Amino acid sequence: MGVDVTVETTIARPVEAVAAFAADPTNAPAWYANIRSVSWTTPPPVAVGSRMDFVAQFLGRRLAYTYEVVELEPGRRLVMRTADGPFPMETTYTWQSAGQGATTMTLRNRGHPAGFSRLAAPMMERAMRRATTKDLARLKAMLESAEEAPKGSSS
Repeated sequence: MGVDVTVETTIARPVEAVAAFAADPTNAPAWYANIRSVSWTTPPPVAVGSRMDFVAQFLGRRLAYTYEVVELEPGRRLVMRTADGPFPMETTYTWQSAGQGATTMTLRNRGHPAGFSRLAAPMMERAMRRATTKDLARLKAMLESAEEAPKGSSS
């Protein structure tokens, strides 16, 4: 059984500001509660082929994995896949104008756990949905409370 979680929110900031901040992996620990650190293994900024090592805490376990950027349409879409980690995972960010300077951001995580994780997939999917919903709410609050959107690397 696979895991497939999609969550979206509307952020009262322009697409360019939301995408620039969210697409910069260096900013991930600021808005993802479970991500402890991100280290670039290729030089920034984000581009197809970029690789970053992430360390996260999820369901009481420390997870270390490497993401590789496999698709990038600046200001529209970013797709990363685990190149190394506990189970194959793909994360997709999309950004669309919601009118009047607002952005609809969609965050999708999908993967195919193996071994014990496969048995826990239904519980893992619920936990991922809760965490992702909170993460997008944190991102929304951060970006909307900023006088000027935080600077991210240009994507």
